[in-house]
Amino acid sequence: MHKSDVIVLGSKTFISTLNELSPYLKFKISLINVNNLKKSISINKLILCDNEFLDNKNNIDLIKNSACIKILASEKNNKNNHLFDNIITLPTTIKEMNSIIETSIAKKKFGENSSIQIKEYLLDKNEKKLNKDGSFLILTEKEVQLLELFEKNSKPISKKEILSLVWHYASDADTHTVETHIYRLRKKIADKFSDEKFIQNNKEGYYL
Repeated sequence: MHKSDVIVLGSKTFISTLNELSPYLKFKISLINVNNLKKSISINKLILCDNEFLDNKNNIDLIKNSACIKILASEKNNKNNHLFDNIITLPTTIKEMNSIIETSIAKKKFGENSSIQIKEYLLDKNEKKLNKDGSFLILTEKEVQLLELFEKNSKPISKKEILSLVWHYASDADTHTVETHIYRLRKKIADKFSDEKFIQNNKEGYYL
């Protein structure tokens, strides 16, 4: 079974303990020089660190500005807990540590699969929300499907195609259904985000 890579940062004791436990861990420990941390971190990585790592302000800034999964192993409440996706309270068990790491990775993957970047917006398919700059708009199921369809296609999509793909109607059915839904969606986005050009159209159809 493939083990996820986890970047471990902190005191020598913390790292040494995890290395000793490595045969029982369901993740692979990755050790890097803190000076190379910025280059090594991607959104798909996971960082596991202890309180000692946060004694350095520069390290706190690295954690703060990282978009990857971040987990803190801590014996006490830390004022920087809010920077982390999850907390492992020490002392802990191997089972508990494995569980928290696996749950955090699964949650991140689920979030990535349920979210779509559309222009400067983030579409959350599970919660049916269109997010931008801390504000969000609640969408209907059909509105979510419309935006997904537009995002996946670089060319304009005709009313008949939309009707077939979203509503599963015959291509010769009434296209006012499409026009009505797009009109309402445009108005909702314009009213909430003052964006009049989110959904555009030409003689070939609708597009983003």
